[in-house]
Amino acid sequence: MAVKLVVDSSSDINSERAKELGVTMLPILINFGQEEFMDGVNLTSEEFYDKLVKSAELAKTSMINAYRFEEVFEEYTKNGDEVVAIILSSGLSGTFDAALSASEKFRDKVFVVDSLSASAGIKLLVEYAITLISNGKTAKEIFEILEEKKRKIQIFAMVDTLKYLKKGGRVSPLVAFAGELMGIKPMVSLIDGKVELIGKVIGLKKAISYINNEIAKVGGIDFSMPFYALYSGNDQTKISNYINDNAKNWDCGAESIGKNCIGATIGTHVGPGAIGVAFFSK
Repeated sequence: MAVKLVVDSSSDINSERAKELGVTMLPILINFGQEEFMDGVNLTSEEFYDKLVKSAELAKTSMINAYRFEEVFEEYTKNGDEVVAIILSSGLSGTFDAALSASEKFRDKVFVVDSLSASAGIKLLVEYAITLISNGKTAKEIFEILEEKKRKIQIFAMVDTLKYLKKGGRVSPLVAFAGELMGIKPMVSLIDGKVELIGKVIGLKKAISYINNEIAKVGGIDFSMPFYALYSGNDQTKISNYINDNAKNWDCGAESIGKNCIGATIGTHVGPGAIGVAFFSK
């Protein structure tokens, strides 16, 4: 009997990486007008951002339905395996509810974790879960540990442009116009499973200082656990500069910091140019 991990593509784990990790990744559907893509399968993050900046319409995402989850749960449990599914925050999508509903007929065999997170926040839980599996933990034990540890995950990020928040109706055209003129950078975090505005600054330098202050407020980064620097778009210059210019923050050394490109599910709303961090606090 083995423990199988199931995740959705909002984890920013693409199909190729999922195969390497031994994880089953279910793609969220991404629509650009009449074109439909499977996130992380036939649409890479690079292709997504190319389309995003050229498209007049905001990309739309579709949740994974309960039937698809049930298919996967059935496939694994019929062979005697157990399943831990780590899913996009219930505060951001109905995907978690669909997975939970599908799990009801597989009691004591399938355990569904509401990550209360997205992007690299989910990836952190997945990588930690892989370690727990290698240490011989059961699915129930892994579920219970993740339910506790997920509260330690912190995500702090700067959104570079208000353009996509305006397209999605998150800010008014007037606010977006004024904000762009003034160089305002919204600072965001995931709080209780929802993306929340936690501040506004002017300019990149102040945004970086804001992120560093937020890291300090929660007690710093636990470098014994997985950690990622976040960026959106196809240009890594800004995040590379952030990592190198703030080397004092990284106990493990700047050269070992992993970079995570924010995928389509969250990238649809933040657009390119965002930077941030995702980590377990101490």
